[in-house]
Amino acid sequence: MEYDSSSSNDSSSSSDEDFIIGVLQVLPRPRYFRDRSNPFSEYDDTDFKQRFRLSKMMFIELLNMIQDDLHHNSHRNMSLSPMLQLLIALRYYATGAFQAVLGDHICVHKSTVCRIVKKVSTCIATLKPQYIQMPRTELERESVYEGFNQLRQFPNVIGAIDCTHIKIQSPNSNIGERFRNRKGYFSINVQAVCKSNLQFTNIVARWPGSVHDSTIFDNSLLRAQFENHEFGDALLLGDGGYACRNYLMTPLANPITEAEKRYQKAQIGTRNVIERTFGVWKRRFPVLSVGIRTQIPTTLLTIIATAVLHNMLIKANDPLPIDDTLLNENLLRQVPVYPVQQTGNIVRRTLIETVFN
Repeated sequence: MEYDSSSSNDSSSSSDEDFIIGVLQVLPRPRYFRDRSNPFSEYDDTDFKQRFRLSKMMFIELLNMIQDDLHHNSHRNMSLSPMLQLLIALRYYATGAFQAVLGDHICVHKSTVCRIVKKVSTCIATLKPQYIQMPRTELERESVYEGFNQLRQFPNVIGAIDCTHIKIQSPNSNIGERFRNRKGYFSINVQAVCKSNLQFTNIVARWPGSVHDSTIFDNSLLRAQFENHEFGDALLLGDGGYACRNYLMTPLANPITEAEKRYQKAQIGTRNVIERTFGVWKRRFPVLSVGIRTQIPTTLLTIIATAVLHNMLIKANDPLPIDDTLLNENLLRQVPVYPVQQTGNIVRRTLIETVFN
């Protein structure tokens, strides 16, 4: 029988090719560095602000504050500059888009976007003590009193307090249900206090969506500060979800007299500033509205970072969204009233009889 050598060679060659292909498939792909764009130089100030929510002047001011913490120790592997890192994070806040989409915009990988969002959010969140703080001195408190008094003549108001839900993806099967709120979706329940100019003075972002507003306040440092009389005779205004206290005025369950009706109107009209603040905050940074799809620690940092940026823009007299003065009809509806403490009722009754009578 004659041996066919050509058939044997073809078989051997095919086997070698299959082996080489198999090796190439398991080897890591070579890194590919794309030409990165720089939106700061590509857009004029109007288009830049529309896409990144900050003017170029505000952007440079913020960059100067945090760029030392964003610098890489090495220039290997075409490391991103602090400017590009900040642009990526701001674009994420302004859109809430998937990280792969953001990466395509700047020409980086989605895993890089994930790391950058966490790093930049951490740097901005460290500015919280500088931009988010309760008025401490008597002069600061008087200024806040005057701002609220001009709204509906409610005296000694240092802030309006409420909570808002920031939508998130389910963390995991073990703790996910703790984050499901009463409306059925997963969220972080964020407590905040604001001034009459829509500026945050206190924010707590660490509680799952299933936790009630009053529970967050009862376990907050802010409550301890008020009960230790650190703010003098100052008052907070809250909705019916909070207990009425000496320092926290809530609406009446059923106002009857003219004085009670005037109190109710002034309380609701003054308190609604916190709802407007939440609305402007979420319109400035839509990631808070569409939902945050990151790990919980990064999500909490993102919330605090956007609150800091919101205060920076308010302080710089940045123009608010056109429709920020439009009130949601649901804000004026009567909210359910929970059992209240008698001491708070006495202070509220005194206010009604002396100020609104």
